[in-house]
Amino acid sequence: MTDIERLIAILGVVVVAAPAALVAGLGVPALAGRKLSEPTTVRATRTAILVGLLACLAVLALVPFNGGRPAVVDLGDWVALRPAGAGHDHYHFAVEFEFDALSVPLALLSYLLCGTIAGFATRYLHREPGFNRFFILFALFLLGMVTASLADTIETLFVGWELVGLSSVLLVAFFQERPAPPRNGLRVWVVYRVSDAALLLAAVVLHDMAGAGDFDRLFGVGGAAWPHRQTALTEAQATGLGLLLLVAVAGKSALVPFSGWLPRAMEGPTPSSAVFYGALSVHLGAFLLLRMNPLIAASVWLAVAIVTLGLVTAVYAYLAGSVQTDIKSALSFASLAQVGLIVAEIGAGHWLPVLYYVALAHLIGHACLRTLQFVRAPTLLQDYRVLENAIGDRLPRPPGLLRFAPPPARLWLYRFALERGYLDAILTDYVARPFVALFRWAGRVERRWAAFLNGEGGR
Repeated sequence: MTDIERLIAILGVVVVAAPAALVAGLGVPALAGRKLSEPTTVRATRTAILVGLLACLAVLALVPFNGGRPAVVDLGDWVALRPAGAGHDHYHFAVEFEFDALSVPLALLSYLLCGTIAGFATRYLHREPGFNRFFILFALFLLGMVTASLADTIETLFVGWELVGLSSVLLVAFFQERPAPPRNGLRVWVVYRVSDAALLLAAVVLHDMAGAGDFDRLFGVGGAAWPHRQTALTEAQATGLGLLLLVAVAGKSALVPFSGWLPRAMEGPTPSSAVFYGALSVHLGAFLLLRMNPLIAASVWLAVAIVTLGLVTAVYAYLAGSVQTDIKSALSFASLAQVGLIVAEIGAGHWLPVLYYVALAHLIGHACLRTLQFVRAPTLLQDYRVLENAIGDRLPRPPGLLRFAPPPARLWLYRFALERGYLDAILTDYVARPFVALFRWAGRVERRWAAFLNGEGGR
């Protein structure tokens, strides 16, 4: 290992360790029953974000001196299972982080936007009873985003993926004194479980196909850098694995048919809505597709499925966002429409690889724009009222694309958009209820069988 590689490894550990230290610094006193003051919490958050950001910038500056090669920080195998008589590890859980043209921009974006939102939240949540709880969950989210962004193995990615999902759900249910936030947080958690199960199954399938979950080994055939990597998997294997990952992406990024949870997530505080569902969390699925772009390049059917899902989601989000009556829901659907277009761009990269760069730039620019819009939303409404009072009338609203539809179709589309595509009702009636009925039937069978074994058959 050269001196540059050793320095990059040290700085890479700092990039991940900074938010981990913040979680420990804020969480351990809370578990011990000692509530930190607001200034202490703010100073700790600012310090951790600044240290992580500077370390990430330093890695970015050192990568060109490493020959332009991606820098991999290997923390070793944490679990290794070796069958009896086998000469190689059958399964290993390795913790590796990769700094390349894809991971570093998203890690920098995570630090920059989380730092911005942290500064906004210190005033927005001032004297809020859950001030410390918010920043603990916020630190957990930052740790998850950095871990998922830099992950070089699917297991490490899954850890970051889970941390992002857990912190997101707990912040949706932040205002626990009201019944709606916990209920909506539970709905989001159920969708995330489906997404996480698909990603976990994809990890198992990946190990079965290739014997490892290391991205640089699986998608680094020929030694090319992102996005020109190739995979040794066959087209059928790439299609099967890619479809599992697409289900995980759809759940995490609220793509159709899982879009119903997105407006429910607006129950959380505005700072978490901005950084999660406007900026970072909602784009994590698109990032996963960018990381797995060798699978898209290897399978035309997977590319077609991704483009179709992205365009359908964009159209759905446009229709649903056109009829929203609150600004946060309107912004969330506007964000989803752009995420759908980003996903479609990634799928189209199968035919035009330069679109991978376009999708990454689109993701970064859109995340920054939505962050600004979400934090501006509360004062924007006040500005609108001032303008309307000044002109003595409502501000004109630009006509939408629905004006081109014939009146009968326009009415149907309006009802479709108002009901948000009936996605919540469909998932509840045809997915959730059958599962609940099945589990209740299994519970009744178990109780009867236990009663029979206990000699209580007559009861």
